[in-house]
Formats: sequence, C-alpha cells, structure tokens
Amino acid sequence: MAMCYKKLWKLLIDRDMTRADLRDKTGLSPATLAKMSKGEAIGANVLERICETMQCNIGDVMDYVPNESASGQIAEAKRARRLEGEILGDGGRISG
Repeated sequence: MAMCYKKLWKLLIDRDMTRADLRDKTGLSPATLAKMSKGEAIGANVLERICETMQCNIGDVMDYVPNESASGQIAEAKRARRLEGEILGDGGRISG
C-alpha cells in the first residue's frame, strides 16, 4: 500500500462525519472512495477538493507509506552491486 488515508478517516470521525457526508460535500465518486479505502493513489484535484471541504492540508488527510517490496528490491540491488564491485575490485562504486 503506497498511500494511507487513515488521517482522513480519523478526521471524519472527529468532525462527526461519514464517508457519505464527505462524498456529498466534495462530489467524490464511490469509485474514488473505494480507491482510497484500498490505499490507492488519487488525483491532486481530488485531494484539493477534500482539503478545501475539510479546511485542512494534504498532510492532515494522507501519508505516503513506502511499499515494502519496492524497498526490499532497492536494498537487494544495492547488495548485488556491492558484491559485484567486490568481485570486480572496484568496491561497488558506480562509475560514470
């Protein structure tokens, strides 16, 4: 999951609002709310409407959560390059 909207869901609770209330006030489609529930990315224009309606900033409604598999792949690539460098004798430095 790359995006986390838990802050928005908590904000709705704090303001005694439902997701349906948010949808009605912002004009969001049910499909957009479904994407958000799954932690999928949504457009900046949608975030703007949410922030305008809720009178808050983007950081108040969402967080970016790095995908563990992507982070693992990057770390693995670095380890592989280091090992390759040790074998080739360049210490794993990237030239160019």
